[in-house]
Amino acid sequence: MKISWPKWSRPCSIQGRYTLTVGVLFLIVLSVVGALVAIGIRSRIAADILRDTRLAIVDWTAEMRPGHIPSPSPNHRTDYLQLVDSHGQVVTGNAAAVGKPPLTTFRPPPNGGMQDITACSAEDKCMLITAVRLNERAAHLLWNGEPHYIYAGKVQPPALARRYLEVGIGVAVLFASAAAAWAAWVVVGRTLRPVRAISARIREATAADLSLRVPTPQGDDEIAQLVHTANTYLEQLQEAVTAQRRFAYLAAHELRSPVAALHIQMEEALSFPKEMDARTTMQMALSTTERLQATIDELLAYTRVKDARPAAHVPLDLAALVRKEVALFAHGTPIQLHATCHPTVRGAQVQLAGVVNNLLANARRHAHSHVDVTVERVDSQAVVTVQDDGAGIAPEERERVFEAFVRLREGQRLDPGGSGLGLAISRETANAHGGSLTIENSPKGARFVLRLLVAGQAEEHDAADWQLRVRADADPETESGHRQPGSQRGLAWPAG
Repeated sequence: MKISWPKWSRPCSIQGRYTLTVGVLFLIVLSVVGALVAIGIRSRIAADILRDTRLAIVDWTAEMRPGHIPSPSPNHRTDYLQLVDSHGQVVTGNAAAVGKPPLTTFRPPPNGGMQDITACSAEDKCMLITAVRLNERAAHLLWNGEPHYIYAGKVQPPALARRYLEVGIGVAVLFASAAAAWAAWVVVGRTLRPVRAISARIREATAADLSLRVPTPQGDDEIAQLVHTANTYLEQLQEAVTAQRRFAYLAAHELRSPVAALHIQMEEALSFPKEMDARTTMQMALSTTERLQATIDELLAYTRVKDARPAAHVPLDLAALVRKEVALFAHGTPIQLHATCHPTVRGAQVQLAGVVNNLLANARRHAHSHVDVTVERVDSQAVVTVQDDGAGIAPEERERVFEAFVRLREGQRLDPGGSGLGLAISRETANAHGGSLTIENSPKGARFVLRLLVAGQAEEHDAADWQLRVRADADPETESGHRQPGSQRGLAWPAG
């Protein structure tokens, strides 16, 4: 049964709503049950009384003989027993009924059998009466055919005459409903106690302090699972806020250096106008602003990968894409490409080309003599391996290099102007395509491995943890085939 409450009367809390619902349901159900019980009890009492009055009439008529009408024998079954003639006169009866008027004026019809009625006097005293008309044979033998009637009556007991039974049942129903409502209040209150603790703790958790956790209750019920989920959420929120703060700090640190350099250059030009050459000062300022712009572009590319909506994926020939990127590095350290097959992957061309370009530029920067690139298919994955013969990366540093703004000493030496965002963007892009970018063991140098799902598996893959967040706007220069290879920072990401 669904109960709809008016909005103005609906309790605000779950505990109050459940308590009110349980109380009303118990009141309705118990009221119906109580009414049925009261009706049943009253009917049972009346049936017992009327059975006694009928037995009293049967016993008395059994003693009647022609010429002899005995007085009824005293018994506890009935209060009044009367024999009344056709003129309404009491012929005889028990001691309590003699000298009294007939119990009722009701006259049963011939061959009507025993009939039960309720008659009330002027004193508001009611009786249950059984009335019977003696058959014609008995009337002929006993009274020469004159009809006679027998009435047996018993005063209604208090259970029938008063409403004590209904009042008692009503009180019991109210008490039981109140007890059920109180029990619901207590049980729901205890059940929701951890929920209140969760709400209070989450309210206390602010941006200044996200280390608070909700106490985990015993057991593995729904409340415990909710507490576990809330703690997991708080932990993830703390990690996200911490990462955002760290990113903001590192981004500000990266932007501070070129801004400070530009400020010093402008200040020197104003303080020493005769000693400083204007053209030289402008060239230095232009170089500083270019560095600043490059850093901002990389920051925008990284945030787009993390936060933008997924780009549209199209089928791509991965070997052809890698060959095109390798062709951009025609001069300098040689890059050897080995493509054993042409796996087809689904992705955004500009973004995957940026990943390959960044890996090639990074490997070429650290290589001593050459770079080896292979494209192959392993089971359901297309694998691109970029191997240089440089100093390599220590195992404990292989995950750090994929963090934003992380630059090892060798990278700082070879690329002083870099920001440390290239590998971070590359890994985010690979993850967004349902693949991975890792560093594997190699005899010499660094071995970067890019894995992507081939087209058939890529369509079925649910990239729930990472979504591609870089706009798939085509780079006009890329489409024309004239995009330059990665700069010293190893990035070739679209700025828009």
